[in-house]
Amino acid sequence: MKKFLLLFSVAMVFASCASVEKYNTQVTKLHSVEDIHEDIDKVYNQLQRLHPRLYQFNSKETLDYKFDSLKKAITKPITSRTFYKKLAAVTKYVGQGHMSVSPPSKKLERKERSAFNLMKFDINNLDFEYVDNKLIISKAKGDDSLLVNAEVLKIGDNTTQYLMNTYKKRVASDGYNTTFYNRVIGKRILRYYSYDVGRFDSLKITFRNLDSTFVKNYKRIAKVKIKDSLSEDSIKVIKPKVKLTKAERKAKKLKWKKERKERRKYGYDYATKENIRDLSFTGKDSTVALLKIKGFKNGKFEAFYDETFTILDSLKTKTLIIDLRNNFGGRLNEIDYLYSYLTDKNFTFINKSEINTRFPVLKSLMSNSKGLGVKLFVGLLSPGFAVVDILRVSKKDGQLYYKFKSAKEQEANPLNFKGKIYVLINGNSFSASSILATQLKGSKRATFVGEETGGAYNGTVAGLFKVYELPNTMVRARIGLMHIDSKYNIEPDGYGVKPDIEILPTYQDRLNNVDPELEWVLKAIEKKK
Repeated sequence: MKKFLLLFSVAMVFASCASVEKYNTQVTKLHSVEDIHEDIDKVYNQLQRLHPRLYQFNSKETLDYKFDSLKKAITKPITSRTFYKKLAAVTKYVGQGHMSVSPPSKKLERKERSAFNLMKFDINNLDFEYVDNKLIISKAKGDDSLLVNAEVLKIGDNTTQYLMNTYKKRVASDGYNTTFYNRVIGKRILRYYSYDVGRFDSLKITFRNLDSTFVKNYKRIAKVKIKDSLSEDSIKVIKPKVKLTKAERKAKKLKWKKERKERRKYGYDYATKENIRDLSFTGKDSTVALLKIKGFKNGKFEAFYDETFTILDSLKTKTLIIDLRNNFGGRLNEIDYLYSYLTDKNFTFINKSEINTRFPVLKSLMSNSKGLGVKLFVGLLSPGFAVVDILRVSKKDGQLYYKFKSAKEQEANPLNFKGKIYVLINGNSFSASSILATQLKGSKRATFVGEETGGAYNGTVAGLFKVYELPNTMVRARIGLMHIDSKYNIEPDGYGVKPDIEILPTYQDRLNNVDPELEWVLKAIEKKK
């Protein structure tokens, strides 16, 4: 048995190495025109079969023409990455921000992955924002903390304006909305840059900070510096491990459990070391509360919202400011639960979701981009997933619908907030945060301040996704399977939730550490007093 396991392990290692080599050859070689045309047909066929609102913003004739023109334009062999750039410029006309394509990257072998995991890239200490036609550093950690608000003039050899204009041709927005482009590309510019050039281990960035212009080179380096030789100064005395008593071990475990519970409640993000959800008060008393939500993800949201609105009720808070800026969305159940605290009426949060397949859960889980282990696991549990799909899918007038719990009528939470609500929004208020904004706007429950949301007022195609890997180029297409929308709709279609008070931050605001949207709200509250 031991010999068999050893031989099996060795065989798996060789098979893995062979598959990595084969994959890397596939994604870097020039693909024939016939193979490229086949991949174009494949991805369009997947969209036609699965996307429930494919022709919402552009007609079938328009999309047919776009895909056909793409095939005609490719007359010589190209690489997977070149094909991705051309395909993304076409799929963006679907007009759904959740629909995207991404290029394949070379895979690393086991030893390479181990070595890679021991490296760090200090460029990850930087957060970017595009404001006032400038790409700036919005946050920075470590040695780069002095670069906050510095303007980025170039990434590599390309100006930021060139990169912004280039990526706008490939990134999709919901409908005809334009506020999403600058916001999302500014924030995720290094992701799109890596899509453009592939994995990189060094990068030079040209900055302008105050009156000086300079170039800084970022490199991937070892997380721990290993010294060539040991000196007396470098030798550390290893202290003997202190053995804890049973009571001390128990106390330590209880402390760890309490800390984990608190972190889950606030949605602690271990990557950024920040809470996703946060409640604070502005001014000298507790009459004005600020609820910042950076995303509807991570942790046990029920505990946070139960605690939050219990506090607001006990303190008799009169005004609640909800900050949804740069909130890309997340869980439907969370925004549904939050809204139950923001209304005093019975409500139905969303409509039944339009779908194009009777088995959306299985379609999502059994995508060809999933690993063999996932497919085997899902295969074993497929009867259960199929039952869930059957129970939740219905058909009416030839259209399939998926019923979420949020599509049922619900009661407002007894501790619902009855005071004045302001909501701060911008172009990165997307997906779930835009659906929540629609519900609050449609029910006339809040005053909106800031910029039109990147997510559409009339809903979005998301919920579940199929990530389809094209057979020849290995380019991946992320296709939403469900149209999710609120009971409220507007005309014309294809635009976000628009603010009652439009305020666009400037570069000078960032330099002065001023939050103009929040300041306007606080002044408005003060005037009413």
